[in-house]
Parts: sequence; C-alpha cells; structure tokens
Amino acid sequence: MPHQAALQDAAGFDAYAENYDAALDAGLSATGEDKEYFARGRVDRISAIVGSLGLEPNSVMDYGCGTGSTTPLLLDAWEDCTLIGVDSSVESVRVAQSARESARAHFDVVTEYEPREKVDLVYCNGVFHHIPPSERPSAIRYVHDALVPGGVFACCENNPWNPGTRYVMRRIPFDRDAIPISPPAARRMLRAGGFEIVSTEFLFFFPRALAWLRAFERRLSRVPLGGQYIVFGRKPE
Repeated sequence: MPHQAALQDAAGFDAYAENYDAALDAGLSATGEDKEYFARGRVDRISAIVGSLGLEPNSVMDYGCGTGSTTPLLLDAWEDCTLIGVDSSVESVRVAQSARESARAHFDVVTEYEPREKVDLVYCNGVFHHIPPSERPSAIRYVHDALVPGGVFACCENNPWNPGTRYVMRRIPFDRDAIPISPPAARRMLRAGGFEIVSTEFLFFFPRALAWLRAFERRLSRVPLGGQYIVFGRKPE
C-alpha cells in the first residue's frame, strides 16, 4: 500500500485540520456559494448515476475524507449503507472521528486501513491533484483493491479547463501547489488502473450571480467546461 508520497503532504493538511472548512469557504466565496453547495451537487449527481447503473451501495469509502464533512450527505444518499473514511492527515482523521464517528461511519488513516474488496462505491473529491503524478498509480491501485468486483469509483476533480476554477484554487492556500488533472488524463489514469470508464460528468457551470441558468446544467453535463468533473469508473466483475 505505497502511499508514502501522499503522506509527505499530510503535514500540510494537518495544519488545516481545525480550520479547513473556513479556508475552503474563503476561496469558494468568489462563486457565491460554500462547500456544502458543491458537496451536495456532487453527491446528488453520483447518486443519480450510480442508481442508473443498478447499484445500491451497502458500503461506501470516502477516499481522502478530510475532516468528514461530506459524511452526512453520503449516509443520507444511501440510508442503509455504512461508510469508511480514509485520509493521510492524522489530524484530519482525528477531527472526523471526534465529530462524525458513529455506528454507520468509521474513519482511519489511509495506511492503517487495508483494502480488501469490501466497498461498493468509492467517493473521492479533489484528492488526486495533491498526489504527485508518480504516486497516482499506487493510489488508484488502493481504490481498485478496496472495491468489490462491479464496484464504482466516482473520481471528482477540479476542471483545469475552467478559468473560474483556476482562480478559486489560487485563493485556497492548500490548493495553490496542486497539479490539476485534465478530464482525458483522469480517464487514462483510471483505465491504466484497471477501471472501465462509465462516463464523465461536468458540474457547476454558473456562479450564484447566474443561478437562474442552473436549470440548464444537467443538459450541459457532457460539455467540458464545468467547474468540476466526475469520472465514473467500474471495476470489472
């Protein structure tokens, strides 16, 4: 489970464990929305796509869970599922355990959890752009090994083709040194890791000032200009 490179960045995220949400929302304020809006949009889209594939997850992994802020949304999306959140930041995991641990949700440092084909769905948001390119294959392998055959990997990343996204990332201290991943590169990364690509969905086209246009965003989901995108990969059965 070679995640040493990702762990080299853990100290930086340890420093933000107590004020991660505030730092993130400060950057996102340029859009007129907070992190909750974007997290809910991602989870809603993932729930719709996963449902269209006939999958009802009993077990979900949040890979790069941070402080666990997306946990309630994931548990609400699939009311009978359990969740395992893993992260390289020890301090972030500690905060998640304190705030979110329950009978349905457990959190662990990524090197302490051994993936054994036990989860039906892996959710991951904005993690791989923090992992050095040379280490990304091992992270993909970790996700692949965690999923049951036929399980789905929903890999969410910031879209470098969207100028607004680049602007927001420059406003967030822990994103300034990130190495963005283009949608084609993300698909290649998943294919190289043994996944079959199901689809690529683009989200978040309009800021709050243009909220009246958001009714059209679903129709634009294949236009590669959204602020974020999700590559859905499926582990072969």
